[in-house]
Amino acid sequence: MDKYSFLNAAHTSFFAALYDKYLTSPDSVEPSWRAFFQGYDFGMESSLEELDLPSSNGTVVIPQSLQKEFQVVKLIDGYRSRGHLFTKTNPVRERRKYEPTLAIENFGLNDADLDTVFTAGEILGIGPSSLRNIIRHLTNIYCSSIGVEYMYIRKPERVEWIQNWLNINDNQPNYDSDRKKHILKKLSQAVSFESFLHTKYVGQKRFSLEGNESLIPGLDAIVERAAEMGVEQFVMGMAHRGRLNVLTNIFGKAAKDIFSEFDGKDYEQEIFDGDVKYHLGWTSDRMSDNGNKIKMNIAPNPSHLETVGAVVEGIARAKQDTQYADDFSKVLPIVVHGDAAIAGQGLIYEVVQMATLDGYKTHGTIHIVVNNQIGFTTNYLDARSSTYCTDVGKVTLSPVLHVNADDAEAVVHASLFALEYRMRFNRDVFLDLLGYRKYGHNEGDEPRFTQPKLYKAIAKHSNPKDIYAAKLIAEGIIEEAYVKELENEYKASLEEELEDSRKEDKTVITPFMADEWKGFENVREWEMLDAVDTKYNKKKLTAIAKVITELPKDKKFLRKVERLVNDRKKMFFETDKLDWAMGELLAYGSLLEEGYGVRISGQDVERGTFSHRHAVMKVEESEEEVLLLNNLSEKQGNFQIYNSLLSEYGVVGFDYGYAMASPNTLTIWEAQFGDFSNGAQIMIDQYISAAEDKWKLQNGLVMLLPHGYEGQGAEHSSARMERYLQLCARDNMYIADCTTPANLFHLLRRQMKANFRKPLIVFTPKSLLRHPKAVSTVEELASGGFQELIDDASADPKNIKTLVFCTGKFYYDLLAAKEEQKRDDVALVRLEQLFPVPADKMQAIIKKYKHADDVVWAQEEPRNMGPWSHLLMHFADASKFRIASRRFYASPAAGSSVRSKKRHQQVIDFVFDKTKDNMTRPKTKK
Repeated sequence: MDKYSFLNAAHTSFFAALYDKYLTSPDSVEPSWRAFFQGYDFGMESSLEELDLPSSNGTVVIPQSLQKEFQVVKLIDGYRSRGHLFTKTNPVRERRKYEPTLAIENFGLNDADLDTVFTAGEILGIGPSSLRNIIRHLTNIYCSSIGVEYMYIRKPERVEWIQNWLNINDNQPNYDSDRKKHILKKLSQAVSFESFLHTKYVGQKRFSLEGNESLIPGLDAIVERAAEMGVEQFVMGMAHRGRLNVLTNIFGKAAKDIFSEFDGKDYEQEIFDGDVKYHLGWTSDRMSDNGNKIKMNIAPNPSHLETVGAVVEGIARAKQDTQYADDFSKVLPIVVHGDAAIAGQGLIYEVVQMATLDGYKTHGTIHIVVNNQIGFTTNYLDARSSTYCTDVGKVTLSPVLHVNADDAEAVVHASLFALEYRMRFNRDVFLDLLGYRKYGHNEGDEPRFTQPKLYKAIAKHSNPKDIYAAKLIAEGIIEEAYVKELENEYKASLEEELEDSRKEDKTVITPFMADEWKGFENVREWEMLDAVDTKYNKKKLTAIAKVITELPKDKKFLRKVERLVNDRKKMFFETDKLDWAMGELLAYGSLLEEGYGVRISGQDVERGTFSHRHAVMKVEESEEEVLLLNNLSEKQGNFQIYNSLLSEYGVVGFDYGYAMASPNTLTIWEAQFGDFSNGAQIMIDQYISAAEDKWKLQNGLVMLLPHGYEGQGAEHSSARMERYLQLCARDNMYIADCTTPANLFHLLRRQMKANFRKPLIVFTPKSLLRHPKAVSTVEELASGGFQELIDDASADPKNIKTLVFCTGKFYYDLLAAKEEQKRDDVALVRLEQLFPVPADKMQAIIKKYKHADDVVWAQEEPRNMGPWSHLLMHFADASKFRIASRRFYASPAAGSSVRSKKRHQQVIDFVFDKTKDNMTRPKTKK
């Protein structure tokens, strides 16, 4: 038998399909064939005229006809891999040139092959076809108004699904006349809305969508089709560009309300200060064309681009966890980006990296880029090194579609692809809508200063609606009068709403996600100081303690874990000395038993940075995870705890969003070390401290920030509490620095038991986690309550000459010195809540110790840090205090432990002896 006969034993289409499979996913091909094709590729790259290749049947020479088939398959692969570089996707600029091109000569083919029929056409679903016809199909699929990147995806079934989807009608929309008219209607609304605002509010900022109006029919298509596929809630985040248009034409916000915001009317309520119109959030119910009810949520956002993306993912996950635990796909997150922001903001990478993590996944997000090809005044060539602004999507091997935003049907077509991919595979997908920005960054800006050539082209360019209307007129679907009728009808409705808005004196802000917040009240600062009942039945507390101090008998754990659990058992049932971890875990357990959820995330939180929590126990051999707090009872709430990716900004944003959508879940983010939270400073400034004032948004996020000076250097000492305290105003948040497990227990319970929600910042200890005096009794947990101020129980008021106020771990350092020096004339009073300041209770303490002629504020932080400046602003009598602290320093703490201890001791010495003022230093030349 001829040793080459195996090449003739099957039809060439078999080899073409097999080679195509090899190019797409080499590992899916049988090893001997893989070796064969590797040899073939090597030979092609080496320009060998005759290919002698090893195979399972010996050495073979590939027939010329089969080589040609392989070359056509290579051509198809070239279009699939690089076709996106040669598309017609830029409406106002020539595309950059890329080499090598898709010329057939680059694949070993020539003009003489154009009319040769190749079975490789079957790969495209068109059967055996001439090379000319194959190229035509490939051009339509990959090089028209939509460029597709997907060949890097490593899952063959996803690649195959994408290819099959693209092969249908050559990746070209095929809509009936009714669908086309609907697209035109949405385009007309988008264009008319912007032109109406442009004429009625001349020169006012609105950050128009002009140049990318096809976003509106694209979003509309997603909403309508998603409702048919079972999606019940949309959670969207987007920046200012086009936001007002989306609010009106997708979310159904009354134009009347937007006009009121443009008119700058004052707000109906005094309790909050509001924000600019293109930052406000909105929730509405929309009825789809097929009668499906959809809940629409667009999250409020600050000017800080991309910040809202992390928040949206958290909102979506909370809704999935609490309302759709059996089917996460019913909540669809959509994040709309700007091209400069998605390429330049590092937060995007953090959010994208969350996409498949257990603690953060939302089962697929549709990312849409409104691509203006410019960032404020910066050209795209100066805004990124990558080819595309969406290249971050490749981190998670997400498909990316680049679409000419002037082609409305292509935008709708690509939008439906994105939706169907997300719903089928529960993975992220990116749409890059290449349009332009008609005006400057805002409507009062002059873009020709920096891009005169581009804006000359834009000035002559027709808008997407006019382009599409001309297309439909040419197709005989509509007449010109139809377009005018659409415009006039929509503008008449806007005129009516404008007239209605001007009859009203005040702007009313509709609460975001009001359904989730039914029953919660807005409170003022003085109401935040009212006591909340946080007691918990001792018998029930004992039942919880029993569960969390017994490991499953049928599983083997490390001896250290067994010892730790046994120690906890002794604490509760024998010594009655509960440490910090027990106080914390019992707080969670009590809330879970009352039906609240508990979610904790952050770096290393499962064990705890300082190995104190151990909320997740690992079975020694299998590493199976055991969460004892989920074994309390059948009706308990859900306990979730997740080690996060090494991110602060993104994870804090996510957890803030989670708390926003689930007010009955105690949502906690813990920093590895306190000052690592400054990586999330934008979230802290824009959302945590200001959202209620700006957007009427309550939020109960808890931030646990390890803080305390123990000689570990600048970054591991201070949580930068002064930054949080500087942000405190009126009724915006709670700040606490607890010193006992019982007070932490009641503080965490208060967070859920109150009928309102405020962010809670807790400066948590490190050394106190195992300090022999930082313990509490079971009775203090069961019967006590949160104490904003803890008096000195050992002090006799008539003997006290020095009254010392302090906070946190420093109390125990001062207590040790007081006991060592046997100073019965000194009272140490702990300020456990730093905001709102319990001023009345502080005044009562000062009055109680009326014989004290020396009132001290003592802190371990430098003078320019810590709570001192905060107290001066929020407690009038603080100006009369003697202040004991470290000197003024730029860095929170010294790197040398010896120097740090020396400075620490100097502060302690000055507390007890006013003659030892550590602020005076000798003047030296060096």
